[in-house]
Amino acid sequence: MKRKIPLVVGTVGVMLALAACSGTSASSPSGGKVTLTMWTGFTGGDRPGYAQIVKDYNASQDKVKVVMDVEPWDTIQQKLPSAWLTGQGPDLAAPSSDPNVIAQYVKTGSVLPITETGSGSGKVNVGDIAPALIKEFTYNKKLYAVPANYATLSLYYNKTEFAAAGISSPPTTLAEFKADAQKLTIDGGTKQYGLALADNNTIQMWPILQWLEGGDIVNAKGCSVLQTSAGQSSLKAWSDLVVDDKVAPVGLTGAEADSLFSAGKAAMEMNGPWAASGFKSAGIDLGIAKIPVGVDGAVTLGSTAPLAISAKTKHAQQAQEFLAYYTSKAVQKKFSLTTGFPPVRTDLADDAQLKADPVISIFAAQVSDARLYLPHVTNATQVDANGYIPLIGQITRGQSVATQTAAAAKTINALTGCSS
Repeated sequence: MKRKIPLVVGTVGVMLALAACSGTSASSPSGGKVTLTMWTGFTGGDRPGYAQIVKDYNASQDKVKVVMDVEPWDTIQQKLPSAWLTGQGPDLAAPSSDPNVIAQYVKTGSVLPITETGSGSGKVNVGDIAPALIKEFTYNKKLYAVPANYATLSLYYNKTEFAAAGISSPPTTLAEFKADAQKLTIDGGTKQYGLALADNNTIQMWPILQWLEGGDIVNAKGCSVLQTSAGQSSLKAWSDLVVDDKVAPVGLTGAEADSLFSAGKAAMEMNGPWAASGFKSAGIDLGIAKIPVGVDGAVTLGSTAPLAISAKTKHAQQAQEFLAYYTSKAVQKKFSLTTGFPPVRTDLADDAQLKADPVISIFAAQVSDARLYLPHVTNATQVDANGYIPLIGQITRGQSVATQTAAAAKTINALTGCSS
């Protein structure tokens, strides 16, 4: 889910254009079936889980066929807005790995409100889906998407490298986390980094570090708190480790951080369940643990992606019925067992089979501690791209935390409309 893998844009554009021809404006009964097209960016190790849902749904009935096209998130984000506005896009789509992007589609009237909710066949049972996820996709009291997934970030670590450094177990406290990152860094990172820490083209890792230190990005009103004493100190604690102690390289994309860890060149990385199979396949002696406890208690980042219906689909009823199937209890349990993701439903929290799985159990155990990144913040996507990401890039290259947080605060407040 997480990684953005560049492809040749021209070729992909043609592929998506072809997919659009059978999408919203052209979906029609064929051989007695309605065809629903769906675009997603799930190109990672979790892709088989989504494909299995579609396969099982198509086999479960004979009236609807769902066709899923998988392309990089960058390509979908480039093509989908205009495709949905003109009615040439897919019936369904996961528009982005950023849940906040759904707000932009609501503003342009491009997504259909989900009205088939409640208990019963063909309805999305919102009461059994994690409340934070329902809240994230609700605007003006209308639900505009369901969660395509839900994941928490955990601490991946290389057991062999830990043993070589004389560390017997993964860190459980913030102090241990920092100390281990320093101890596991060899020759200033030229031989090994303590931590693979990405800051762009990825699900954000730096907010976790801030939260662990008692800091944050914005307050409940959407106003920046990066420039406050707590905000600055939470950033400086880790930027100093990067700049002075070289515990992590700077400017890594998510894919580059994964490659570093896979190659045994970094001892730790914060990541989601989608990464486990790839790291194991790379031959890493892999350990997965909870994120160490911070100054205010346990906290990690919760990640989700929206799955929405085009406002111009000709098959709204069938699309909503598919979303009901997608989020149903049996389907979510199978998806969780296939991918290692926690289910999006709360009524599977005590499922014995899920709790017995060593990967699922770690990620599921942190659901209650997880926080979404910039939930319902005005222009959240721009706040991230224009305010937060540049800030991290600057302070990890040695620029003043005080100066750069002040500048970032101005950018963020202008985007959110905060005047205080």
